[in-house]
Amino acid sequence: MNILLIGGSSRMTDTVIDKLNKGKHRIFLLTGRRDRQPSYKHVFERYDYPYEDESIKDIFESVMPEMVIYMGAFDTNFDWHRERQESVRYTAALMNILSTYSMAGKGRFVYFSSHEVYGRSYPDDVQETETVSPKGFKAMAVAQGEEICENYRKAQGMDIMVLRFDHLYGVPRKGKEESNPCFQMCLEALKTGRVSASDRRSFSMLFLNDAVELAYKVMMEEQPALSCYHISSMEEINEVQLAEAVIKAMGGGIRLVNNSVGEKYRLVLNGEVFAQEYEQRIFVHYEEGAEQVVKYMKRNAESFIGDEDVGGSRAGRIWHGIKVVFRRLLPFVENLICFIPFYILNSKAAESQYFNRLDFFLLYVLLFAIVYGQQQAIFSSLLAVAGYFLQQMYGRTGFEVLLDYNIYVWMAQLFIIGMVVGYMRDQLQFIKDENEEEVRYLSRKVDDIADINDSNVRMKQSFETQLVNQRDSLGKIYEITSSLEAYEPEEVLFYAAKVLGQLMDSKDVAVYMVANGDYARLFSFTSPEARKLGNSIKYTGMEDMYNELKEHRIFINKKMNEKLPLMAGAVYTEDRMELILMIWGIPWQRMTLSEANRLTIIGALIQNAVVHANRYLETLTHDRYLDQTRIMAADAFEELTGAFFRAKENGLTECALLEIEAEDYRQASEVLGKNIRQTDYMGMMSDGRFYILLSNTDEENAKGVAERFRSAGYGCGLREGEKDELVKA
Repeated sequence: MNILLIGGSSRMTDTVIDKLNKGKHRIFLLTGRRDRQPSYKHVFERYDYPYEDESIKDIFESVMPEMVIYMGAFDTNFDWHRERQESVRYTAALMNILSTYSMAGKGRFVYFSSHEVYGRSYPDDVQETETVSPKGFKAMAVAQGEEICENYRKAQGMDIMVLRFDHLYGVPRKGKEESNPCFQMCLEALKTGRVSASDRRSFSMLFLNDAVELAYKVMMEEQPALSCYHISSMEEINEVQLAEAVIKAMGGGIRLVNNSVGEKYRLVLNGEVFAQEYEQRIFVHYEEGAEQVVKYMKRNAESFIGDEDVGGSRAGRIWHGIKVVFRRLLPFVENLICFIPFYILNSKAAESQYFNRLDFFLLYVLLFAIVYGQQQAIFSSLLAVAGYFLQQMYGRTGFEVLLDYNIYVWMAQLFIIGMVVGYMRDQLQFIKDENEEEVRYLSRKVDDIADINDSNVRMKQSFETQLVNQRDSLGKIYEITSSLEAYEPEEVLFYAAKVLGQLMDSKDVAVYMVANGDYARLFSFTSPEARKLGNSIKYTGMEDMYNELKEHRIFINKKMNEKLPLMAGAVYTEDRMELILMIWGIPWQRMTLSEANRLTIIGALIQNAVVHANRYLETLTHDRYLDQTRIMAADAFEELTGAFFRAKENGLTECALLEIEAEDYRQASEVLGKNIRQTDYMGMMSDGRFYILLSNTDEENAKGVAERFRSAGYGCGLREGEKDELVKA
């Protein structure tokens, strides 16, 4: 199976990759940014692109994944110290990934969520059906991600699954901070030598390897029962119990600080649904898991604690202090060590006729001024002066040396040169650091400009596509809607649905005709999905949609209500609603104001064609109907019947034709007219027989209507087509 894993570098990502590799899957990794990690074991192909990059579409088309796993709440590409900004970027990234996945149209999408979507205390274990209660921008972003996934699943029928993990913990990466309670307690123990905990805070934790094992089972299930599962150990523990396990693993020297105050807080996810459907076995329990975390963090303590930390135990604090002092004294020790060979060289040079003019002390001061700067230049100058005094006292007394003004001139020269060179070195280093910072700043600006340029390129390509395809052109829309005028007046409404689907780029479109003040009758449709509301609807009872339509506005199903179309518009004639245009199959990202405006224009043009057809038929009323009856004349009825059956062949409607056995067709029309709908038709044909055309009625339902006619005293037969032989209903 080709699996596309999306997420930044982390222990979670590594563990998922290892498990998928053991399952013999081909793994493709989208890191979300330029990843410093040189390679990932067992990854077939790695893509270092940000989530908003337009190359994401090409990646999906290239990989053709049978499963997409998005790390979600565990994605390290987001810096949650800047929660407000990152929450917006997180949602935008998920939207781009999901929209690209929806265009691919295949495979399962798995979204990793966490317990963070529940921000309050729960006395009972939290089930999957519990309403989320996020607190904080990160929790709200993760919860919103769940909602977006659910909307895509419902609206577009995609195979999308949400997995909520309960307080994951595991062996951390070297130097990487984590937010789980076990890591935080270990870090506090290393830094301060104590662990703060409260027995009033209870939760359940799950070791990372166990969590991935459990998640793998449900991800590989062909037909899971639910779209959301809780992955939890359901083993409750409080902070004090966890702290005791950490202290025990630390091996002593750590004290427990009990902070058991305030209200009780409890959060345990209920994983019984998962446990019943799949075999659940926990391999690493709390004591063993805490021990693994403690051992690793103690072994790599330097990467987790800084200079400002006092360390853990007393021995640890002493050793850490020694290291800090040693790092600060190292340049001075190096200076002292280097002074010895320069002192010897200067002594030997004084005895040589070739090197007696060479001042090794000056070279020594210049060396440390250039390497370390002004501070070490002053220290090396002091050492050089002391050494020079010692050498001068070999042949003279100390008093004579102190009275020699040449020594003071030499000292002034030495200090001036050392301090000036050291100062210049410090200034050059300062300028270098400033330049590097400016380069980093400008690099970030270049990246931002590149991102803006990418966005502009995408917009340019979008506008070019619009110009080439002319999909949004009013001229193109008018050209297509004008094709309705080529149909017979009786056929206009049937093909209005087809034209609407073509213009809105949707395969699922329905046209309902308003029968009276409250009900509308399905007239034509383009797919079985489009007629899911049934043949007759009480549109005034659909408040969200009706409130928009009665104000002559386009309805957009923002709440993703399954019982309402994704978009709908109404066609009016003199403030009287005549038609309701419903669109079901449209991507979520296209439910915008632009699409609403397009539907408004299309509705107006369809209205124009419908009004023309209706006016034409009204002018021929005296020719189409027999005098003072609802019975259509033979020519008009045959034209209407032909239009219905041609639409039926094109999959735009359902209809049935009943032949009525009646000697007096006028009397029959009065009796049977009470048993038919306003959208049904009665008429004569050239064979001299009386017929009733049932709109939006299949053959099975037509048999029920035939039974009502027989109860009224009139036998009837069902024709399978407008020119087919009679079949007894």
